[in-house]
Amino acid sequence: QVQLVESGGGSVQAGGFLRLSCAASGILFSTDLMGWYRQAPGKQRESVAMINYYGTITYADSVKGRFTISRDNAKNTVYLQMNSLKPEDTAVYYCVRRNSWGQGTQVTVSS
Repeated sequence: QVQLVESGGGSVQAGGFLRLSCAASGILFSTDLMGWYRQAPGKQRESVAMINYYGTITYADSVKGRFTISRDNAKNTVYLQMNSLKPEDTAVYYCVRRNSWGQGTQVTVSS
């Protein structure tokens, strides 16, 4: 079992920034794939950014150049730095590690 606790969501104006954090506990493996998904109202959940143990990263095309994912294996934490936020980034953001999901944190970007 893996427990994930997200933090850092909130409301910002377009062009602003937020940093999401996700702390993991439970049965963890350093090689776990970690990342972030999001789900906007009326839309399907989509992958935003993923990072593996070796530091290989994938980003959704819509966030490339604006979002940065990183992980601290010693702290069992994954981060998502979100810059130049747009109204279309408004969604509930979910942390994922292996097959476990966090409860989600709301990000709202106003124009």
